[in-house]
Amino acid sequence: MTLRTAVVGGGTVSGKHLAALADNPRTELVAVCDVDEETADDLAADWGIDAYYDTEALLDGADLDWLHVCTPVQTHLAIAKLAIEAGVPVQIEKPITETVAEFEELAAHSDRHGVPVTEVHNHDFVPVMRAAMQQQRNGELGEVRGVDVVYTGSSLPDDPNRGAWTFELAGGEFEEGLPHPFYLALRAAGYPRSEASVQASTATQGSYDRDFAYDAAQLQFVSEDDTLCTVQVLGGTRPVRMVLLHGTEKSLTVDLVSQTLLEHDRDYKASAVARARNNVDQAADRIAGTVANARAVLRRQRGDDWESKRLLNPHYYQTDAEARALLGDADMPVPLAESRWTMELMAAVRSAAERDTDRHGDAVETAVDDDD
Repeated sequence: MTLRTAVVGGGTVSGKHLAALADNPRTELVAVCDVDEETADDLAADWGIDAYYDTEALLDGADLDWLHVCTPVQTHLAIAKLAIEAGVPVQIEKPITETVAEFEELAAHSDRHGVPVTEVHNHDFVPVMRAAMQQQRNGELGEVRGVDVVYTGSSLPDDPNRGAWTFELAGGEFEEGLPHPFYLALRAAGYPRSEASVQASTATQGSYDRDFAYDAAQLQFVSEDDTLCTVQVLGGTRPVRMVLLHGTEKSLTVDLVSQTLLEHDRDYKASAVARARNNVDQAADRIAGTVANARAVLRRQRGDDWESKRLLNPHYYQTDAEARALLGDADMPVPLAESRWTMELMAAVRSAAERDTDRHGDAVETAVDDDD
């Protein structure tokens, strides 16, 4: 059995979904929908599928098993509720909703109708992050005492990457990208022990024509397992994107840019020789990771087979894992709880920005505001 699928929204990110669904042996891409008829028609012609211009007409006419929503966040809730009411599972691009209140409405609607809803958390499934999480699950790190996520080089608030709809968000295009480092932190550290354990601060470091609330954010929380987690996100810098896991037996540096995994398993303070061996080990890790990545890319270029695509492309990986789950062969790879806490962390940042009355961008620390 294959899942009849469609994509709503023909913007920047839709191509990743269309490609993943068209290539996946578990899915059959049958339609695309966009309110701009020319966009829908062009995409339909490119992919050899049907074009729709209205979500209700799509749900009525396409006999779907799965819907991917790639529209502006302001429309996510309404479109997802239509699909849920039609009995069609939904995968939604991040941010899953605008607010925590909208998320709770969506989750309740999903539960009430018994129809699954998931959010795209593609960075969870890049090869190097999967390798790190496997070591963590295997117990190789021992007890994880801390997690640090450094995610710099994010888009500035006024970057027109996704479209003008992002400018309506408090942090503009910068805010649209916040789910990535936040769900990475949640995946590595676990969920906060409470909303009160989350603290956030923001700054506005650039000058913009629009009144954006922030273009830099950091937060910290303590997880249910007493793991201390910090996240720093900056726009307008060179990209450095790392997840550091600090374990009692071994620590890891997950480099999302170079796709390499560094293992810290020596006491480099023991002696000069130990320090030297530590440097050699880290250099060897980077070289080994780089060589493995190059070989994987070459295999894909030569064969272009589904399994190579699935293992290398995180969108393909998540799409395939969810398709298997919908077919009854596995659990959903992104729990709805991870999306819920991602929204809570975003709410904490927005609350911090709202309470920052210093026009020069000095941040004010705050706890999560339930009312956001």
